Amino acid sequence: MSEAFDPNQMIVRFQERAAAVRSRGIPPLEGPERRRYVEQMKLDFQDFAMLGDAKVDLVDGVLTVTINLRSEES
Repeated sequence: MSEAFDPNQMIVRFQERAAAVRSRGIPPLEGPERRRYVEQMKLDFQDFAMLGDAKVDLVDGVLTVTINLRSEES
């Protein structure tokens, strides 16, 4: 792994991707294709947002990504 890799910049990129998914429009699709597209958008947003909220550590070439999935009430 290159020493130039910055895990915090990776997190920023995931935050940007989540925002892009949230703001993109839906192309002119109908029926089942539209439902599949919308469902994929939801999954993409969820995945990118979770990684965008992650805490990262890079120690001795090992990247550790921690995602807290506990509810705020926990």
